[in-house]
Amino acid sequence: MSQHASAELLRRYVGGDPTVAADVVWAVEVHLESCADCRARLTVEAPAVTPLVDEVWAAIELDTVPVPVKRARWLVTWATPAMVPWLVMTAVVTLLALVADRVISGSYPSIALLLAPVAPVAGVAAAWAKGLDPAHELVAATPRAGLYLVLRRTVAVLAVVIPLMVVATWTSPVRWLLPCLAFTVVTLALGGFVGVRRAAVGLVAAWVGFVVGPSLVTERTPALLEPAALGVWAAVLAAGAAVVRFRATVYTRLES
Repeated sequence: MSQHASAELLRRYVGGDPTVAADVVWAVEVHLESCADCRARLTVEAPAVTPLVDEVWAAIELDTVPVPVKRARWLVTWATPAMVPWLVMTAVVTLLALVADRVISGSYPSIALLLAPVAPVAGVAAAWAKGLDPAHELVAATPRAGLYLVLRRTVAVLAVVIPLMVVATWTSPVRWLLPCLAFTVVTLALGGFVGVRRAAVGLVAAWVGFVVGPSLVTERTPALLEPAALGVWAAVLAAGAAVVRFRATVYTRLES
């Protein structure tokens, strides 16, 4: 909450109005911690609790230890330690694919090209994995938890993975970039129904089983990675983004 709370919202907050959404309540509480003006207005709306508010705030000011706020916000909104091993694994797989492309001769399609569309999926799954992040419950209770947090961490994953894949497939990045973004968005869209980790596993398994495997057997680049298929990937990307947008509220309590 970057603006001051309205008088109506403060009245509903003080009165415990059950129609006020949980994320709005959290945002009000976070704002009150840093805004003396709104705390003063709060006491006007509820004069009976003024002594209690003053006493609690005095105790908070006494016991609070300064923390590196900017660093904490960066870690919470852009990254999590759980993402590191998965990003390292992605880098290793990319390196192995690059080595395979140099070693394997013949008419086989590029291994790096075949894996590029699903390269960020593991990192996206780890970005919001309840079982992998020991601080997940704490982070999930913050006012900015939900789609805002999921999207920021997804951008952090893409910022690491895409440059790696550009280096590995420097002759054909245009062929896999749109599929890569489509897979990322569809992972989030399906994650709203079945969990991001399950969605990631299912999509990777389907891609490997129905596209990568047959392409290695036939020694041909799949039609889905040909320029003619970019329109299909654009439609998939748009559909996935629409699902994520219209189901934004489910990411507040998204399971891993």
